[in-house]
Amino acid sequence: MMRKKPSSNINKIIRIAIFASGSGSNAENIADYFKDNTEVDIALILANKPDAYVLERAKKLDIPSFVFSGKEFRSSEIVLDKLRENKIDFVVLAGFMLLVPKYLVEAFPDKIINIHPALLPHYGGKGMFGDNVHKAVIANKEIKSGISIHYVNERYDEGNIIFQAETLIESDDTAEDLATKIHALEYKHFPRVIEEVLI
Repeated sequence: MMRKKPSSNINKIIRIAIFASGSGSNAENIADYFKDNTEVDIALILANKPDAYVLERAKKLDIPSFVFSGKEFRSSEIVLDKLRENKIDFVVLAGFMLLVPKYLVEAFPDKIINIHPALLPHYGGKGMFGDNVHKAVIANKEIKSGISIHYVNERYDEGNIIFQAETLIESDDTAEDLATKIHALEYKHFPRVIEEVLI
């Protein structure tokens, strides 16, 4: 399922900020995908943890980075100021664990997207991220899972869905097996969907 949003950024380089909380493998995959694209620039990587490995990836990729605390994110506009300073047009959440506050959603209407490691509306909401999702899916003996790429609003995982892809779950799959399958879907589809939404 794919719903493309018309772009109003013709003839303009679209500057993207990627938010991540952990390893940042999706962030690196996205940056690699767009490295030779003349219409899209991965301009900034942001993390809410100073020890997040995504910051090391940002250094390796020569992409500026910025670290902020959860309190700063919720109760100040330091992050919004940084996005404006870097002339960011679009925001991508790639393994980012914090709820996006109202001020940021309003500043980037329909310009923030997230990837979730399940087929929403199932297995979404607060606390449903990463291995927590895969363990719940396996415990419930589901026969399939997948990814959902969606716009972000002020509630966890409730924004309009842009794209979903599925994978079958074998009877002997563990949560780790499922995680491997989900990561493969993320790496394959997330950069392409971002491009189709933007261009």
